[in-house]
Amino acid sequence: MKLRTQTSATLKAKLSSTLKSWLPILQSGMGELEETLNSFGVENPYFEVKSGIANSLSAESAAHKKRHQERIRGAKGGNVEGDGIEQFCIQEESLEEVLLRQIEPPLFPTKNSQEIAKKIIESLDDEGYFDGDCETIANVCSKELETNISATEVERIRLRFSYLEPPGIGALNVIESFRFQLDNLDVPSDVYGLCLEILEDLEGHTKFKKNPLYPKAMRAIQSFKNPPALDFFQKEVAVIPDILVLEDKDDIQVQINDKYYPSILIQKQEKNEKNSVKDAFIKTKIKEARDLVDALEMRKATLCKIGLMIVNYQYEFFKGGEIKPMTLKDLAEDLDHSPSTISRAISNKYLECGRGIFPLKNFFATAIDEETSNTAIKDFVAELIRNENKQKPLSDSKILKLATEKFKVTMVRRTIAKYRAQLNIASSSDRKKLYKIQVED
Repeated sequence: MKLRTQTSATLKAKLSSTLKSWLPILQSGMGELEETLNSFGVENPYFEVKSGIANSLSAESAAHKKRHQERIRGAKGGNVEGDGIEQFCIQEESLEEVLLRQIEPPLFPTKNSQEIAKKIIESLDDEGYFDGDCETIANVCSKELETNISATEVERIRLRFSYLEPPGIGALNVIESFRFQLDNLDVPSDVYGLCLEILEDLEGHTKFKKNPLYPKAMRAIQSFKNPPALDFFQKEVAVIPDILVLEDKDDIQVQINDKYYPSILIQKQEKNEKNSVKDAFIKTKIKEARDLVDALEMRKATLCKIGLMIVNYQYEFFKGGEIKPMTLKDLAEDLDHSPSTISRAISNKYLECGRGIFPLKNFFATAIDEETSNTAIKDFVAELIRNENKQKPLSDSKILKLATEKFKVTMVRRTIAKYRAQLNIASSSDRKKLYKIQVED
């Protein structure tokens, strides 16, 4: 009994010291993991973090380098979609950074015009449209600049955005954005004129079909970006999954993606009989390094358990079905951890399976009721719109009716509008305009 008590106390002490580093290591995503480990080494010279990502990417980069260079040489305009490795390593400018760089003379020659332009940038929505109010911006700028700024002046500054990159940014709506983009397009004056006429009645563009310039005009209009900030939407950059779900016939296996994991190299301890204080210091630091190794293994074990539980709960999803309601509390109870710990564990982590790469948080959809998740409803909305009649796009009210009938839940129309916005899907009226500009083959 005494031996068992001593063993239990020793194990508890070891776990306690390991847990100090386990939580921050658990919380870090794969891309941050090495930085987190290195932060523990600031005051510990007796271990070294060997990069798993750098080694793996370096090996893959050598295989892809030649092909990537050929793509660059052959690309027109220098706008090249790099492969996963280059995307992982290159940081792109945000839309705000690109626009702020252009707020300068001669287009914005005064301090007032520049400050107004910056306020307009702050009022752009995620799609790049102006979602602010000129009167409000005028009042704010008047106070900050201690001068009288009118709403008319703000509007005049906004219209100068038609000369900025990306073209179409800062417009009030799709049609104005297309006009902005048309002004940036190098087309003959007669084609330009026809484009303007078509944009005046975009839904009735077919009435211009007899015009011999109609095909050129429509090709120009179809080249426009909609929404204007399309190129700045968050891209699917190369992510490194922590968990791999492998399927072999009816068997599903869960593995940790060890390939990209960093490793910790610990220096060998040499006894220093002449300096017991230094020897004790080295011993302490080496123990801390070993605790990090244990914490790293605990991270793997915890994520592996989470992967197993996700496969257990979401088995139908991995077989082609929908994600079912699953809460952090469900997993926390099964793993004997608090929901906050599980929340840390799934933050910035990804799972790869036969259906693609998914953030772990996707498997913990908020439940609308006990049988339905918001993810299932969003998927249903996306599928409805994907297959809708292009002549009569579905309104949010109609989608709401179909969703409530299918899922037997109570919702309001603004819930559908919110889900549609999260899916980057335009309203039914805007979709109808977009469908109209598609030229029939």
